[in-house]
Amino acid sequence: MHATQGISFAEIRNTIFENIPTEIGITRIEFEGPRLAIYTKKPEVLQENSHIVADIAGKIKKRIVIRSDPSVRANEIEAENVIKEIFEEAGLVQCYFDPALGEVTLEVERPGVAIGKGGSNLLEIVQKTHWTPNVVRSPPIPSLTIKQIRGYLYSKSTERERFLRETGESIFRPMYSQSQDVRVTFLGSSKHVGRSAILIRTIESSVLLDCGINPGTNRPLQAFPRIDVEEFDLNRLDAVIITHAHLDHCGFLPYLYKYGYKGPVYCSAPTASLMTLLQGDYLDVMTKEGRVPPYGPDDIREVIVRTIPLSWGEVTDVSPDIRLTLHNAGHILGSSMVHLHIGRGLHNVVYTGDFKYGHTELLAPAISDFPRVETLIMESTYGAPDNVTPPRANTDAMFVDIANSILKNGKVIIPVPAVGRAQEILMVINRYMEEGELTEVPVYIEGMISEATGIHTAYPDYLSSNLRDLILREGRNPFESDYFTVVKQHDRRDEIAEGGPCIIMATAGMMEGGPVIEYFKRLAPWDENGLIFVSYQVNGTLGQRLQAGLRSVQTYSRDGKMEITNVKLSTHTIEGFSGHSDRNQLINYVRKMRPTPRRVFMVHGEESKTVNMARTISKMRGVKGFSPGMLETFLLA
Repeated sequence: MHATQGISFAEIRNTIFENIPTEIGITRIEFEGPRLAIYTKKPEVLQENSHIVADIAGKIKKRIVIRSDPSVRANEIEAENVIKEIFEEAGLVQCYFDPALGEVTLEVERPGVAIGKGGSNLLEIVQKTHWTPNVVRSPPIPSLTIKQIRGYLYSKSTERERFLRETGESIFRPMYSQSQDVRVTFLGSSKHVGRSAILIRTIESSVLLDCGINPGTNRPLQAFPRIDVEEFDLNRLDAVIITHAHLDHCGFLPYLYKYGYKGPVYCSAPTASLMTLLQGDYLDVMTKEGRVPPYGPDDIREVIVRTIPLSWGEVTDVSPDIRLTLHNAGHILGSSMVHLHIGRGLHNVVYTGDFKYGHTELLAPAISDFPRVETLIMESTYGAPDNVTPPRANTDAMFVDIANSILKNGKVIIPVPAVGRAQEILMVINRYMEEGELTEVPVYIEGMISEATGIHTAYPDYLSSNLRDLILREGRNPFESDYFTVVKQHDRRDEIAEGGPCIIMATAGMMEGGPVIEYFKRLAPWDENGLIFVSYQVNGTLGQRLQAGLRSVQTYSRDGKMEITNVKLSTHTIEGFSGHSDRNQLINYVRKMRPTPRRVFMVHGEESKTVNMARTISKMRGVKGFSPGMLETFLLA
């Protein structure tokens, strides 16, 4: 083993053996990704005396996990029988064993009953099986994606164990020099929206923040991050950190594994599930359109094995001189702001990713308080002077009025990204139909929306407090409203199109493929129907061109023949539902951020917006704003 920051591995071992009684039977100590794992034949003793581990962690400044030695674990069948007996009244749905970590994830209907008073049931499981239980609520809407991920990780248990060990050894390798050189290079999202990719480098380390695609173009030099430049060395890359699951932030990640990257990906647990779903769909869409995708399904599975999910607020070493903490960004489920603490207090960077500095039906607003920050890298999707959205109540009222006017005689089509905006609009529709303000009509849902919603219900702790309480305390799931009908058979589309007034929510959000196109072709020629945009439309996409007044669209039939669709339906744009901050929220975020950053880089916005925002930020006292160009590098410290 190698030395770690400020303390050698030999010193770590000595500290552990000095503080843990010999009868506990430590069998090995090794790094497990960013944590230190202590394997013992009596894990229940340390579970009962958690202060021992806390004291050691404080001394060595490392996160510690206790693992049972594989030799003392009950076999999985015996362990499951014991768990079923202990959880007899908890509504056990499924057990997922992870041999690499000695953990068992237990899906239950009643987590409180499962845990028992003071965690008594969990301790009993450790005592009788020597497996470490992790209790989660069984999601009201099952997710096939989560089930497949767990199954794949089980099948790759040995490989995952080796990966975690090698990652840990890399993180805690000896440092050859104290960092005095911190650089940032913008490989994407500079003066445009899409292909987010930002490289942070020190003498010791190299970390990539996001790795996305640009959905608005098929030209490789504009569609993908510029990882073809000398500043980016795949062999020196320590970690990739993904802020959230939208493809313009994670869609190119599997490409790195296709070409040899073997290191870790850090993100929140919901992001880990959602990005697998969206990356797989990206491949499907490209294949159906006859385009050659940049990677294959095997590369997505490589991402699964090498993803290390983190909780918000969890401080994690990702390289010898960089520590990472994720915080709520309020954009979509699991979306995270990135805080990097570099060196021993040398420099601190906050990267917002996409964020919402305001309340929504779905999520809590982004956080703005950090221990330290000198450099802020901030999105500016809605950074133009006129990008000011009305109060949320006004936005809801506008949506209800437009929808009601269309529903008098026609049908409403709402193109939505499967993740985030779809769930937000579902909650709005459900609320106003229940209150009697929105015309009660069938709401048809097609595309990946249903699967993405299932993932939302698997992580209720990441939702807004209102939704979390509805699901966890009251046992009500508004995502399963009686108003909603999931369309599973394509042959129902004609029936829906020819039927009475209804609302159709379908992917994709920018109308670049997906089932929404099929509904659009059927409904566009009739002026009583309406198209309502509720999410951002990237330049060049069909959605953006329809917003701009396009009245004739070329599409293709099932047999590949080109068709012309005349557009007579009305088009409407409602920006207040956006998961992005508007201009006022962006400016207020910098003003209210604590501590105040010294420099702010504006990214993820059209050139005029990033330039204008940088100029506006520079007028604040003590703050300098920048609009970086593609491939531009800045010395931060």
